[in-house]
Amino acid sequence: MNERVATEIESWVERIRRGDPKAISRAITSVENRNGRVRELLQAVFPHTGRAVIIGITGSGGAGKSSLVDAMTSALRKQGKTVGVLAIDPTSPFTGGAILGDRIRMQSHYNDPGAYIRSMATRGSLGGLARATLEAALVLDAAGKDYILVETVGVGQDEVEIAKLADVTLVVLVPGLGDDIQAFKAGVMEIADIFVVNKADLPGADRVEQEIEAALSLNVAAQPDAWRPPVVKTVATRGTGAEELLETISGFIAFSKANGTWDERRQRVWRVRLLELLRDRLLQQVTQQLLGDAALNQYASSISKRTEDPYAVMDEILEKAGWHGTAN
Repeated sequence: MNERVATEIESWVERIRRGDPKAISRAITSVENRNGRVRELLQAVFPHTGRAVIIGITGSGGAGKSSLVDAMTSALRKQGKTVGVLAIDPTSPFTGGAILGDRIRMQSHYNDPGAYIRSMATRGSLGGLARATLEAALVLDAAGKDYILVETVGVGQDEVEIAKLADVTLVVLVPGLGDDIQAFKAGVMEIADIFVVNKADLPGADRVEQEIEAALSLNVAAQPDAWRPPVVKTVATRGTGAEELLETISGFIAFSKANGTWDERRQRVWRVRLLELLRDRLLQQVTQQLLGDAALNQYASSISKRTEDPYAVMDEILEKAGWHGTAN
């Protein structure tokens, strides 16, 4: 990196650290598009991260996640905390952008310098998150945000990736949509640190809470010293329960730091991310050096005609790349 670029990156990082929304937006756009000097930027940003608490909010569509994020943001701002919001939305098939725009639903915070809200498109990534979510969170962390709220898409039962990113994972359920049944078959019980029964003024809220408690009681004997995810009732559109939820989050953080699981979770996050970085880098290296479209099409044709098998082809490509030996 030459001196001019280094100076530009340093200036950019300083503006991010001052909370300049334009510098933050430009950084997150660069992260999403993988353009410019994004690697150099992230390397420069990284030493200034690690302070923010990342809270993941997941649950089915219609559970009121965006309203809950709005209520939590308001409650945190009343406490004097700064907040960054990453709202992950489905991808437009035409532009590749986020099509719902959660910022529209959080207009009350639009002019608040202590809150930064960004919609991000999944761009084909599964699990309810955008591929660049963690790196966007790093940018907000470096910008001095105390809390980063990450809202997943809310499209089904596979949104467990958030647990690999967040310090605290909230699973939002709502009476009347069958979420109580879905949660127990989707594995969501295992990722929830706190359950939120939103729209708790509707009939059936008590039943949802009872079913969660009944399911949780089965694990108490097996792990008596583990955190038992509490159930917090909210009516997000009125802000009801938001302060209680923040108190519960603080209790979970204190518990996790006391028993050592806080650091263990953060270590797992970076173990997963390191493997992703290695996978992306190695794939990029192989495809750039050995696999142009013509070669890839030829291999695919041979495999589809059954003249070669994909495993032998993989070994051949890796040998050409200088890697020897086979793996199961």
